[in-house]
Amino acid sequence: MKTWIVAMLLAVAAPLGAQGFQPGSKDLMKRDPDANLPPSPYAAKPLPELKGVVSWKTLADVKTLKQKDRFIPDFGKSVVALDRQEVKLQGFMMPLEMGERQKRFLLVALPPSCAFCMPGGPEQVVEVRAKTPVKYGFEPIVVSGRFSLLRNDEMGLYYRLTDAAPVTR
Repeated sequence: MKTWIVAMLLAVAAPLGAQGFQPGSKDLMKRDPDANLPPSPYAAKPLPELKGVVSWKTLADVKTLKQKDRFIPDFGKSVVALDRQEVKLQGFMMPLEMGERQKRFLLVALPPSCAFCMPGGPEQVVEVRAKTPVKYGFEPIVVSGRFSLLRNDEMGLYYRLTDAAPVTR
C-alpha cells in the first residue's frame, strides 16, 4: 500500500518537478505550483467511446472478492476475453517517472484533479509499459499494446498494457 501512495505522489510531481516551476509562465508544465489549474473539460463527463478502443465500461466488468485477509479481482467474461490480446485504450496519463517523456505510467479513465487522490478505482487504472517514451500531457491519449489481467498484483492494480505505443487519431 505504501508503494501505491508513493507512486501516486510521484506521478503528479514528476513532470512538473522535471521541468522546474517558473511563476507566471503560461506553459502548464512550468506553472507556479500554488496556481489553480483550470478545470478539465473532461471532468464533468466520461471520455467518448471510440471505435476500436476498449471502453472503460468494459474494464469495469470486475467484482472485488474478499479472500482470507485480502481482496482479489473477479473479472467478467468481457474482460477475460481481452487477456493477452492486442488492444487500444484511451485515457489520461499519470506519470510514474521523472521527465517530460514517460516509459512507464498509469492510464486512467478520469483526469487527475488532486495530487493525493486516485481518479477512480482499480478498474479505472491501467499500468502502461511503453516501447519508447511517450510525451506527457494533460489531454487524453490512445495507446495500443498487449493487455494483461493482474490477478494478484502487490500494488492492487487489475490491468497492465505492455509494449505500448501511442496511436494517432
